[in-house]
Amino acid sequence: MDNSSIEFNTDWRKVASSIYRKPRDSKIYGSVEVDVTELENFVAKKRKAGIKTTLTHLMTLIVGRAFSEEVPELNAYIRRGKVVGRKSVDAMVSVLLKGGEMGSVRIPDADRLTVAELTESITKKINESRSGKENSAMQSKHMLSSVPWPFRSWLFNIYKVVTIDWGISFPWVNLSSDSFGSYVISNIGTLGLDSGFGALLPSSNVSIVLIMGKVYKKPVVVNDEIVIRKILNLSATIDHRVVDGSHGGKLFRYIRKLARQPELLDIKPE
Repeated sequence: MDNSSIEFNTDWRKVASSIYRKPRDSKIYGSVEVDVTELENFVAKKRKAGIKTTLTHLMTLIVGRAFSEEVPELNAYIRRGKVVGRKSVDAMVSVLLKGGEMGSVRIPDADRLTVAELTESITKKINESRSGKENSAMQSKHMLSSVPWPFRSWLFNIYKVVTIDWGISFPWVNLSSDSFGSYVISNIGTLGLDSGFGALLPSSNVSIVLIMGKVYKKPVVVNDEIVIRKILNLSATIDHRVVDGSHGGKLFRYIRKLARQPELLDIKPE
């Protein structure tokens, strides 16, 4: 293969080489298999009703509800060396942009939306990103990638110290210690990958990154009978500075509960 035609130093690669170091930080990894048969049926039902939702939309909503109703401890971040609770539950959803580049869209108050509202919000923001309109995360990435090495590392470290360690915000450029929302969710199953674990981006300051893998059919035992069900690999990387593995366990149990009863997602929270 002719490597001369490959663009190795994309914006993201330039940024990644500046902000990541050798693994040394404390993280917790966990994964579960989630029976999404009922969720898939729910998606089909919504699509017949004209709501073009997907499994990613529903999982984004379920996690948002979990942060609000079951595991509020996860809705926190580090500022000035202390754990601070967020005022709202905002989702950051990874999306595929033109040219195969990965981007992200932020969904405010993800826990308070209905299926139709969240689907419309994500679709609108994805269309804006693909048409060239960038959010603060994408703007920051392009800005940092344009800085020559090794100044990229210096600039990132200054940004991290000022916003996350010192807790100083720059509202005119949408940068703060809480710029990336409550959690990140990405569906790598659509890329053909069975499973994987996400990285805790140092500048994101989120407590958890969730990765949706491939959905596949598998024989499972239901009511003492072997049946074929649709199974999703769901993985999580958790910031151990903020939460413990027990919180991840509560989150996964809640996800499984809502996956069995997706009709609860149509009830708008008070």
